[in-house]
Amino acid sequence: MTWSATARGAHQPDNTAFTQQRLPAWQPLLSAGITLPLFFCAGLAFIGLGLGLYYSSNGIKELEYDYTGDPGTGGCSLCAAADQDRAPPRSCSCAWHFSLPELFQGPVYVYYELTNFYQNNRRYGVSRDDSQLSGLPGSLRHPVNECAPYQYSAAGVPIAPCGAIANSLFNDTFTLWHQRGAGGPYVEVPLDRTGIAWWTDYHVKFHNPPLVNGSLALAFKGTAKPPNWHQPVYKLSTDPNNTGFINQDFVVWMRTAALPTFRKLYARIRQGNYSTGLPRGAYRVNITYNYPVRVFGGHKRIILSSISWMGGKNPFLGIAYLVVGSLCILTGFVMLVVYIRYQDQNDEDEDQE
Repeated sequence: MTWSATARGAHQPDNTAFTQQRLPAWQPLLSAGITLPLFFCAGLAFIGLGLGLYYSSNGIKELEYDYTGDPGTGGCSLCAAADQDRAPPRSCSCAWHFSLPELFQGPVYVYYELTNFYQNNRRYGVSRDDSQLSGLPGSLRHPVNECAPYQYSAAGVPIAPCGAIANSLFNDTFTLWHQRGAGGPYVEVPLDRTGIAWWTDYHVKFHNPPLVNGSLALAFKGTAKPPNWHQPVYKLSTDPNNTGFINQDFVVWMRTAALPTFRKLYARIRQGNYSTGLPRGAYRVNITYNYPVRVFGGHKRIILSSISWMGGKNPFLGIAYLVVGSLCILTGFVMLVVYIRYQDQNDEDEDQE
């Protein structure tokens, strides 16, 4: 059978402007009168946005304290020297004293920061069992092979939660105290530890296994705690809505960071007399030193920070906009010089002709 141009086949598109690509199209001819204003306008817009972001970031107040405990620094150095290969005893504690000359505007967020900790390591990042963390009873007793060597205990009992990420859970604790008057007693500042995890993590990804006779401990019966933990997962908190796999600190830690230096939210200060911020006066942070970092050359810090409409303090975005805006304007000037030079040359050639 021969094909005929007049006979429309089964797979031949309709003879319309859309199917035959005959729709009207705009094909701009980019001249200097169009391109140069675009570069200058884009540059000015980027610079304006960059200045707003940069000054907004600089307006955020931060207080930070490195409590790694390097030799000779005092403070937490005794706790750090207690044992460099594993976590010091639970009784080891230290304190950070500071004073505020004026109101530290709220809301105030409390972060901890770790350095030289590569949560983005490929082997470390896959060392978890998402099915187990979602509360499936079968995965609770049969963790995936990616969790090895933290898949089963030395006695062959399945570990819950399994994997290297869970085993390295950050377990330092902080309490904040305020001395309202000179020489007066210290009053504890309430730290709100709820709502610090991502909504999708807390409500979608992480669930406890079904209760057995109304008990979470019975639900985890037949499992072992991670080797570096002091207590099983169902004892992470006395609050039944904040223990097990749905413990807020645990959920925050399980969202791994992309860079070796990272911060994670610990608490918010927004209750009682401190809802508007931290008043002037003397303060003390009691630190329970549990987490060893000197063994891998890391540092750990506690940070008190306010926020703005753009979030926490991060000047990078503002600087990036300023650099891009400056490059746009610089490129515009270079193109303008080239255009003027060659336009004059073309005019001279036309006059000679």
